[in-house]
Amino acid sequence: MGKATGRWDFEWVYNEQPHTLRRKEILAKYPEIKSLMGHDPQLKWVVSGMVLTQLLACYMVHDLPWKWLFFWAYAFGGCINHSLTLAIHDISHNVAFGNKQARLNRWFAMFANLPIGLPYSASFKKYHIDHHRYLGGDGLDVDIPTDLEGWFFSTPLRKVVWLFLQPLFYALRPLVVNPKPLTQLEILNGVVQLVVDVLIYYLWGLKPIIYLIAGSLLCMGLHPISGHFIAEHYMFLKGHETYSYYGPLNSITFNVGYHMEHHDFPSIPGSRLPLVKKIAAEFYDPLPQHTSWARVLWDFVFDDSIGPYARIKRQYKLVKQE
Repeated sequence: MGKATGRWDFEWVYNEQPHTLRRKEILAKYPEIKSLMGHDPQLKWVVSGMVLTQLLACYMVHDLPWKWLFFWAYAFGGCINHSLTLAIHDISHNVAFGNKQARLNRWFAMFANLPIGLPYSASFKKYHIDHHRYLGGDGLDVDIPTDLEGWFFSTPLRKVVWLFLQPLFYALRPLVVNPKPLTQLEILNGVVQLVVDVLIYYLWGLKPIIYLIAGSLLCMGLHPISGHFIAEHYMFLKGHETYSYYGPLNSITFNVGYHMEHHDFPSIPGSRLPLVKKIAAEFYDPLPQHTSWARVLWDFVFDDSIGPYARIKRQYKLVKQE
């Protein structure tokens, strides 16, 4: 458990991200894919049902013993909360109400944020656009670990700790890599979240708050669903920086596993990404893909060639966005 990973730097490349070119090629051959773009009218109802389920769970867990509280937070509530973060990911592309209702999408993302327990949605939107526009961009894409993470979390045991602490790194890394001014939407997000948390505490006490926050942190850390964080962009094969997963966990994660398709067409809702793969199968079938998120986590920990440094990076000759 003490052997260090064989990587001591990121994989630096000097070409553009592959998604721009592939998008053009696919649209030239299959222009009908444009019809898949736009909002998903079912998304708001699915998300609302998940939020209401968690509010009901807050009532049901308020008198549970602590050991069962954490069990259900990890096994049930955290899975819903992780799924809600992926709904927020979808909503950040305006697919809940469409591009003409951008503000409504932001407010609905705050509603989806409520069971997570901590304000998240407005900040995610602010940085996620850079992840698509500047994929792998040094100092721009905050999805990429820092040099400190790559250097220190280089043994199997340390990589397990890194996986467990993933929510912490995702929250703090933007402040180090690419700090941006606080926005009014982020302040509103924080105020709304605080008001709802206080209301839940007033109605049912501390345990529901612990249930929500603990579930979010646990299921975005060392949990099978969290395998998607590693599966999406960590370089399991040299030269390949984005990977898709087509397994059953897509059914509870808004098809985030169709990640190659998502980066090619970010304005297409997750519910329609399987159609992209079906229409343009010859573009996606030959590409490397993952078959198990749990296996991804195992390989990440025990494969010496994979670690926080196993990411493709590039320099963008652009003015850094404020």
